[in-house]
Amino acid sequence: MWVVPIDISPLELVASLGLAVALSASAGLRAWLPLLVTGGLARAGFVQVGESFQLLASTPVLIALGAATLIEIVGDKVPAVDHALDVVSTFTRPLAGVLVSASVMWQVSDPMVALGVGLLVGAPAAAVPHALKSGVRLASTATTGGLANPVVSLVEDGISIGMVILALLIPILAGFAVLVAGIVAFRAWRRRRLAGC
Repeated sequence: MWVVPIDISPLELVASLGLAVALSASAGLRAWLPLLVTGGLARAGFVQVGESFQLLASTPVLIALGAATLIEIVGDKVPAVDHALDVVSTFTRPLAGVLVSASVMWQVSDPMVALGVGLLVGAPAAAVPHALKSGVRLASTATTGGLANPVVSLVEDGISIGMVILALLIPILAGFAVLVAGIVAFRAWRRRRLAGC
């Protein structure tokens, strides 16, 4: 019989999953920000990451993540660049969600199992906010010719930072909030789709 190598209480598991979901959702708006914060806090000893993900706290990776975060945040304010970033981010944001969620599942001793959990939890949690973001950007571009996109981008920055902070302070609440937001977004999308038929 195959047993997942997890040494954790049910409450710790729920908190860890909440943290993974919320950080992944944040990655759906800003791919590199939650990885940068997680790596920095792991280096400072405030966040525990899996043994196989200690590389996130290394100086070269933190420098690379810091540069990528800066490029993403600044580039997202430039009208022509923001669309190119969104195209690339269609792939990078779910991958970042997988990586950040797997890294905080430190109780899972097998890195492949952690990546599997990250894939099941992180990819969808990052994909939903990314899809919503893309829809809002299309509407903003269509109605304002892209002039409102920098303001929309600032709001996205705030939401992403807020989700990271909430995830770190109250992971169960953060994960629950992301789950509820995902259900509401899915129902709204489904209603619109059915109304359009």
